[in-house]
Amino acid sequence: MLRIALPNKGSLSETASSMLAEAGYTGRRDPKDLHVIDAPNDVEFFYLRPRDIATYVASGALDVGITGRDLLLDVRMPAREIEALGFGDSTFRFASRPGRFSELKDLEGFRVATAYPGLVDRFLDEHGVAVDLVPLDGAVESAVELGVADAVADVVSTGTTLRQAGLEIFGPVLLQSEAVLIAGPHDVDGTETLLRRLRGVMVARRYVLIDYDLPSHLVDQAVALAPGIESPTISPLRDPAWVAVRVMSPRKSVNRVMDDLYAIGARAILVTAIDAARL
Repeated sequence: MLRIALPNKGSLSETASSMLAEAGYTGRRDPKDLHVIDAPNDVEFFYLRPRDIATYVASGALDVGITGRDLLLDVRMPAREIEALGFGDSTFRFASRPGRFSELKDLEGFRVATAYPGLVDRFLDEHGVAVDLVPLDGAVESAVELGVADAVADVVSTGTTLRQAGLEIFGPVLLQSEAVLIAGPHDVDGTETLLRRLRGVMVARRYVLIDYDLPSHLVDQAVALAPGIESPTISPLRDPAWVAVRVMSPRKSVNRVMDDLYAIGARAILVTAIDAARL
């Protein structure tokens, strides 16, 4: 039975559980449950603190897990990323009082507060910058105001929180993070099936099916507008001058594609969501 670690709470928890449900797995119904067996799919789910997941997987206590890339890199243990999952995006940056620092090398010898000491220490070591790291467990943006640190390294989305704390971003991006599927140093039976299902969910979320009718002499123009994954399916209609076309198209641009197809003469254009896929 494949043992899967999932976030028990936090920003990754709900989306990870939803993704697994779309992949055909049965997870917990009660948010207080910490262990669920999905016998038909031959898996067990263990709901853990996101920060602990990489440790459990790296040790071999659990086989695979879903956590943030930032948390994986922070623990410095032999777990490995095997697939980016397309949600939970975050960016890590340095920040301090306006004008205090401008480049990474300016931090040499100063105090840097962070909730990700392993990640930050590795980054600074790779760039040859020695600092005094101040590990914190949250509210990192307050560290400069309270005199605990000279700068911070933290997650940035819009930068609003840092600006409200009187800080400005400087230096390079430490990391672009997102939710990832991780595994231990050894391959485990069942991992490939899980990975294939999750990839199917990601495809289903990114693409839709477009069906439309088209004068047959316009097929080449239509295919140029919506080429699909490999090639559209084209079927004859009762009227020999027309054909029916079915194609997968990126969800984010589907309305533009529909407009373009209509402009060249396509009619009866229908869009259908994809529940699952295997490519």
